[in-house]
Amino acid sequence: MSWRAAVITVSDSRGRGETTHDPSGDLIVARLAELPADITDRRLVPDEIEAIRAALGAVLARAQLVVLSGGTGLGPRDVTPEAISPLLDYEIPGMAEAMRSEGRRSTPYAMLSRQVVGVSQRRLVIALPGSPRAVDQGLKAIWRALPHALALLAGDTAHGGTSPPDGGHLYPS
Repeated sequence: MSWRAAVITVSDSRGRGETTHDPSGDLIVARLAELPADITDRRLVPDEIEAIRAALGAVLARAQLVVLSGGTGLGPRDVTPEAISPLLDYEIPGMAEAMRSEGRRSTPYAMLSRQVVGVSQRRLVIALPGSPRAVDQGLKAIWRALPHALALLAGDTAHGGTSPPDGGHLYPS
């Protein structure tokens, strides 16, 4: 089965059009192709609560999965969790914890990340850090559960009916 996905990169410089180079967004798109997922929307927005909320609201109707990158740190402009949390019907803390845990294998600073995973309008919303390395680690941490989570949200509540990508063994390289 192929899913519909949207990718939102949160970055002041990219959102203002100062650069179009988006390595984290490119990595997300490449990884989601292995899910497989068709990218319905790709957006660049500044680190501003209203801009992030508007982008998320705009893509929810067209995507079953929305992956955001950036704005999850401790800096004063890192506002992605504050922007998306009010739009979530509920959070999925286990997925966010798994991502932080995977990140801690390579850096103790991963515990400072404020990654958020939740559901809005029966759509899975994942907020990852902005660095490509953290994006890769975060997706790797939840990869095997991702198809099952999407199937459950789509109404397929038969447990055991959804197999992880690559038989549950491999994360795309």
